[in-house]
Amino acid sequence: MDADGSHRPEDLPSCWPPFASRNADLVLGSRWVKGGQVVNWPKSREVLSRGGNLYVRLATGMKLHDATGGFRVFRRATLEGMGLADVESAGYCFQVDMARRAVKSGFKVVEVPIVFVEREFGVSKMSGNIVFEALWRSTVWGFQDRTAKLTGRGRKNR
Repeated sequence: MDADGSHRPEDLPSCWPPFASRNADLVLGSRWVKGGQVVNWPKSREVLSRGGNLYVRLATGMKLHDATGGFRVFRRATLEGMGLADVESAGYCFQVDMARRAVKSGFKVVEVPIVFVEREFGVSKMSGNIVFEALWRSTVWGFQDRTAKLTGRGRKNR
């Protein structure tokens, strides 16, 4: 979770039931599923986030509604089984990369609703370069994954 006050600690207990029931290897706190919301965000930021997540879904084929959010709970075995040695992404793209690796590795990802509040501390690191990296890498990953499926190399890592 982010340390800028945007992720509420009281939302953390909602991540536990999917782990306890063994229905999840990664739990994403999602702003964009039923029951999730954002508070004190300008409309432009909401449009950027929703649009970015829509693009990620279309480009990569992942069914996740909030691949760019930072409220996440991983099982240790999930992190160990995802192939982290070659992670090069940064910024918000890192969030997409980690979700994609979990999905691609065959791990079960569950989204739970959270309330995301505009940060209390610090300033946004969002920039044109960060947006470009996320768009570019999501496009490349989607192309690579679809090509691998067509050529029969799209097997799960675990």
